[in-house]
Amino acid sequence: MTQQASAADLAASSLTVTYGQVRALAGASVDIPSGQSVAIMGPSGSGKTTLLHCLAGIRVPDSGEVRLGGNLVSAMSDAARSRLRRQMLGFVFQDGQLIPELSARENVALPLMLNGTGRHQALRSADGWLDRLGIGHAARRRPGEMSGGQAQRVAVARALVHNPQVVFADEPTGALDQATGHEVMQLLTTTTRMTGTTLVVVTHDTNVAGWCERLVELRDAMIHSDRTLAETR
Repeated sequence: MTQQASAADLAASSLTVTYGQVRALAGASVDIPSGQSVAIMGPSGSGKTTLLHCLAGIRVPDSGEVRLGGNLVSAMSDAARSRLRRQMLGFVFQDGQLIPELSARENVALPLMLNGTGRHQALRSADGWLDRLGIGHAARRRPGEMSGGQAQRVAVARALVHNPQVVFADEPTGALDQATGHEVMQLLTTTTRMTGTTLVVVTHDTNVAGWCERLVELRDAMIHSDRTLAETR
């Protein structure tokens, strides 16, 4: 695996977001150095998913700024933010969100093809990542023919195949049993550390958060605590 090139820090400053009368973020600020793994935790409704969406350029904050290196993400047009997500970011979701009609290798190759890589080269890269993540034997299976753990490994490969600067994982073990979730988090944190990729994980599970180097906790739409974890596995 190659070291992540052109890595950049991710920073949010004084973010506010409201949905009607509901305050989702109230002045949240966080700086994430390139290559760090960060868990974001908090009670339901505390703003953790909204914070992830702002950091990833999915939602523009009502006020405040989000920067990824030299890119002022929060000021970009919808098209520019979409391009940034496609080219510079990777995503792992709770349910994988793999395309059911495509095989594992086609799902993994899709980000590369969307960015202009030819099909043959994209599939070859996908096969390499599936092999590295121990799922090469299932390369031609569709998501419905795989276990939950296998599907999440495919989702991790898809998130990493285009060498993103940041991977965002939203409850990546939420649909898995404890043992499989342990395997997925070990895979995700080890692989992002080896490639120098920043990892931001939203979770309600302290065991999942424990795989990261840093823990940011939200309460009532504000950052309540921000600390380095004692030990990284």
